[in-house]
Amino acid sequence: MDSFMKMLSTQALMLIYMCVGYYCNKKKIFDKATEIKLTDFVLQVTMPCMVFNSFNMKLTMDFVKEASFCLALSFAICGTAWLLGKFVYNRYPIDKKSILQYGTLVNNCGFLGLPIVSSILGEEGLVLAAIFIIPNRIFMWTAGISIFSKESGNKTKALLKVLMNPCMMAVYLGMLQAAIQLPIPDFAQKALTGLGNCTTPISMLLIGSMLTALTLDSFKDFSIIYYGFIRLAVLPIFALVFMKALGANDVLVACGVILTAMPAGSTTALLAQKYGADAVYGTKIVLTSVLLSMISIPIITLLV
Repeated sequence: MDSFMKMLSTQALMLIYMCVGYYCNKKKIFDKATEIKLTDFVLQVTMPCMVFNSFNMKLTMDFVKEASFCLALSFAICGTAWLLGKFVYNRYPIDKKSILQYGTLVNNCGFLGLPIVSSILGEEGLVLAAIFIIPNRIFMWTAGISIFSKESGNKTKALLKVLMNPCMMAVYLGMLQAAIQLPIPDFAQKALTGLGNCTTPISMLLIGSMLTALTLDSFKDFSIIYYGFIRLAVLPIFALVFMKALGANDVLVACGVILTAMPAGSTTALLAQKYGADAVYGTKIVLTSVLLSMISIPIITLLV
């Protein structure tokens, strides 16, 4: 119940940010170019700062074991999402199926999930969240790309892109800092903290701005509602049962379930556009699942 009340409080705060973002778009304060630039700012600057700050601890063998367990659980959940997506959308044409399948595999656990975990579970949960999202990113640029493009591509290059992105670099540097305990000057720590704290409001402002493209017609397409049920209910409930059955502690379970319950990642629409699938449908999947997640995530936390 405590997690549920924290989630409601967090959702209420994020709803305010989203409403401000919606207003900014309607008043032309935000446009598409602004959204792109601010997204890059979050992913390349503020979120890495937030992730790095979460490793403000002393690295112990117990933590290494817990992080390894977290990583293994996440790989298993991502693998399940990939397999599930291959079978549950066979009734739909390939241009829709590819989008539904990708959106089931790759969710918004970074851009939206990390701020939520940080707000509810604090630094302990955020550290585990930074580890938990690694398999999702690996699947995104390997199996995820292969869903749209049947060409094998350069998988080594794709994996390298994942391992060297700013948030991953923040994980490496954070773990190094936790291991060697190198003193950070007070002014530098305050700068990192200040930038990291910008992540949640800017992320939600952007999501609110993007929601201006959503129409009521999106909810008339049963495939989108069906997708929402798979992505926002079936997978997080599976993650909950799976993690509890394997004896994960409460913080790890809450972290894993919340991140698994995130809506479709924005790359769903971007890759649909790039590879010739139905990009408009991809955008509807992303935006509708974001809106539905505002209802489903608090409900899921009641089960944790």
